[in-house]
Amino acid sequence: MKAADFHRIALSLEGAVEGSHMGAPEFRVGGRIFATLASEDQGCGNLMLTPEQQAEFVRELPEVFLPIHGGWGRMGMTHLTTEADIDAVVPRFWRQVKRAAIDRCRRVERRQSHSIRRQHWSRA
Repeated sequence: MKAADFHRIALSLEGAVEGSHMGAPEFRVGGRIFATLASEDQGCGNLMLTPEQQAEFVRELPEVFLPIHGGWGRMGMTHLTTEADIDAVVPRFWRQVKRAAIDRCRRVERRQSHSIRRQHWSRA
């Protein structure tokens, strides 16, 4: 996997935009990060998965997906290794990554909406 391939696939998802997060390229959909190149110097891209997705991906392709060490990894953050044939293997996984980002965005919006309603009623 090359960084240019990672960019190309990440930006091919509908609604995906590139930005910068702590000096590294990041990719968002619906305002939520779903992938970064923060580990590019290690030859990896990073995917923001749910812990359940991470377990599934790692089980299916342990040579391609590797949990990030520590707390980030326990939350589902996952390396996409240089072993990945990004065009042959990864596209079906990218759709799930994007779906997870959209779901996280919706959960945040619901929490914010609930908080705003609660604030409104408490002032009344």
